Amino acid sequence: MEGMEQWKDQLEQLKIQLEPWKIQLEQWLHQAIEYLDQIPPIQLYAAIAVLFISTLLLFSIRLFKRTKSNTIVLTGLSGSGKTVLFYVGTVTSMEPNEGTFVLNSESNKKGKIKSIHLVDVPGHSRLRPKLDEFLPQAAGIVFVVDAVEFLPSCPSVSEYLYDILTKASVVKKKIPVLICCNKSDKVTAHTKEFIRKQIEKEIEKLRASRSAISAADISNDVTLGVSGEVFSFTQCRNAVTVADASGLKGEVAQVEQFIREHVKP
Repeated sequence: MEGMEQWKDQLEQLKIQLEPWKIQLEQWLHQAIEYLDQIPPIQLYAAIAVLFISTLLLFSIRLFKRTKSNTIVLTGLSGSGKTVLFYVGTVTSMEPNEGTFVLNSESNKKGKIKSIHLVDVPGHSRLRPKLDEFLPQAAGIVFVVDAVEFLPSCPSVSEYLYDILTKASVVKKKIPVLICCNKSDKVTAHTKEFIRKQIEKEIEKLRASRSAISAADISNDVTLGVSGEVFSFTQCRNAVTVADASGLKGEVAQVEQFIREHVKP
């Protein structure tokens, strides 16, 4: 019984100690209510709206940062060497033409490393529509070109790249594109500067020919380049860069650099 009495006494003492705080809180609450009563309803509603929008914006930014894509789309004409480049890293999970990798240059690295989701889209014209399935979540596009057999395929390469660069999903999200000149280790390979210039010339021809067609017959979403100027990749709303690579020899440092620039750890 003595223990019970002591417990009651302690409880009463605690109530006495908390009483000033209770009074103070009641005063603050009363003052807050009086202050709010003095604010015109329009201003009060505006303040609540600003608070709500700010909270929603902060939440959206944090959500965007958390869900930033780690998908890199690998595409190009058949025979350009995409499949070899597909194995630029150590495979951690694999599905047909799709896999999750740790880049070879980071395989022995300690600390936080973000894996890469790499998707190899077939280059055959009948299978290219599959590209549209992956572009919305792409952090970047690696467009592979055969640097040895480039000249005969230049018109087809340029047309395929033109179609990619004029897709609304690519332009609106400003998805970066790397033109990867594969097989650059071969003696007969063309330089990346030559390949870039030739593709720009072909795209300029495409712009001229397609602009002559009525808008109803054009399947592309966005007009490419600047009207009245000769086409250059610098005119694209998204970044377009060119790099050398050799998939067979594992010389893919520039490809890895592009991937890591757009898929942050």
